[in-house]
Amino acid sequence: MKKLELLSPAGDMERLKMSVLYGADAVYLAGTDFGMRSFAGNFTPEELPMAVRFAHSHGVKVHVTVNTMPRNDEVSALPAYLESLQDAGVDALILADLGAFSLAGKYAPKCQRHISTQQSIANYECAKAWYELGAQRVVLARELNLEEIRTIREKTPKELEIETFGHGAMCVSYSGRCLLSNYMTGRDSNRGACAQPCRYQYALMEEKRPGEFFPVYEDEKGTYILNSRDMCMIDHLQELTDAGVDCIKIEGRAKSAYYAAIVTGAYRHCIDDLAAGRPIDPVWRDEVERVSHRIYSTGFYFGQPGQYTEHSRYIRQWQICAIVKDCNKNGLALCSLRNKFSQGDLLEAVGPDLKPFSFSVPTMKASDGSMLSEPRTPQMEFYMQLPHQVPAYTILRKQADLSAK
Repeated sequence: MKKLELLSPAGDMERLKMSVLYGADAVYLAGTDFGMRSFAGNFTPEELPMAVRFAHSHGVKVHVTVNTMPRNDEVSALPAYLESLQDAGVDALILADLGAFSLAGKYAPKCQRHISTQQSIANYECAKAWYELGAQRVVLARELNLEEIRTIREKTPKELEIETFGHGAMCVSYSGRCLLSNYMTGRDSNRGACAQPCRYQYALMEEKRPGEFFPVYEDEKGTYILNSRDMCMIDHLQELTDAGVDCIKIEGRAKSAYYAAIVTGAYRHCIDDLAAGRPIDPVWRDEVERVSHRIYSTGFYFGQPGQYTEHSRYIRQWQICAIVKDCNKNGLALCSLRNKFSQGDLLEAVGPDLKPFSFSVPTMKASDGSMLSEPRTPQMEFYMQLPHQVPAYTILRKQADLSAK
């Protein structure tokens, strides 16, 4: 059967390495300009070629977002920027603006052109039109259900690839085209600077009663009337495949390296199990519950997802403690500290193609050989004996309820 391509986020070099090593087929990232996540780390002109080389050395493609809606004073910078992306070896450009799309065909002809979800492609004629203009892939509007996607697949050229979002945060506005942030904060959501005012708690104030706030209820549950739930389609990979989806995208360039690793690894194993005809191992399904997330839904794939109106807080029940930098065949690991933990704590290890396992923390050693019961300095390196050898970039974590109250 056809195997879904897995496209994972890479907000900076650390997150790129995690996505690549934990099983992405391709990663998407941004340079310092024209990307829709200006608060992600993003990649400087010097970093971008290194990122491409690292990904390509692991057989992973690189897609770069050029999906803002540029203004007149920005357009003149596009040709040189597009040329630099092609020179860096980028595989595909994710574009939303028709002018940027046209310029990409001229100044970066070796890069595939993918159409961003910002274009709100919701019907087969629109998808065909972009294909006829030269697009190799369309990222469909997030508001479509599976039957609508199936119809688009049936009525478009088979050479046109279809990509949809499969996991992560959802935007309350149509395909992410929102003016609320601009209006309330002056930060342009269509140019990568969204302040996420949809996550605020709102109240009603009558014009002649300043300072008197009345709660706003969508229903009896609460007042977060614009708050979208997160999407999780890990239980429905077969349905996505049957509908004709070629690639599923994990949202989250502004999220942590831990998120990129764990969610990528979870979907990688479930996709592989499905393609091989094996039952999906529930241990990987459980991994998506071990990252920071809002209440999950299945997006619009099976109908309206509904808003979550009680609060906009994240569920955070696990904390990353350390990253394994190296480990010998006897399980002696060189680790880098991320958050405090102590000898005797129960930790869990999960790594690239490594099933999670638990162990009790032994006495550790500092880099100078002294015994260590609790590493304290952020990023400090130390040695820990693990039950067996693990790959580099294995994550050591502990259960801890860090959800906001």
